[in-house]
Amino acid sequence: MTAAEEKPARLTSGPGLLLVWFYGVMVVGALSRSAYQIATEFDRAPLAYTLSAVAGVVYGFITYTLVRGGETARRAALVCCAAELAGVLVVGTWTLVEPSAFPDATVWSDYGMGYVFIPVLLPLTALYWLRRAAARRGA
Repeated sequence: MTAAEEKPARLTSGPGLLLVWFYGVMVVGALSRSAYQIATEFDRAPLAYTLSAVAGVVYGFITYTLVRGGETARRAALVCCAAELAGVLVVGTWTLVEPSAFPDATVWSDYGMGYVFIPVLLPLTALYWLRRAAARRGA
């Protein structure tokens, strides 16, 4: 085993720690909100509530990979952050073009306006950070 295999490279140093914190907050926010809405009023906006739950799961996986560290986790986080950004852009555009499809907001509605645009800024920041982490390691 090489030294790199023995100890995974940390992704939570410096700004990475702030990313973990923001993703952790988004996990709690998205999952608690969607769990309540699914349990109490699912028939009102099933698509919106399901998408919010999916967003929470994605946030949770990204948080886990950032904390875990290592090259495999970094690559998995990179893929998930790209998928998250695509979801934010698709759902954000969909909510603007066809608002009737979303009688209630999702985490990603209007590009995350209800969450101070954190849902669109977070994956952009994470993608930048993860690419920088790879460049620093020469991966």
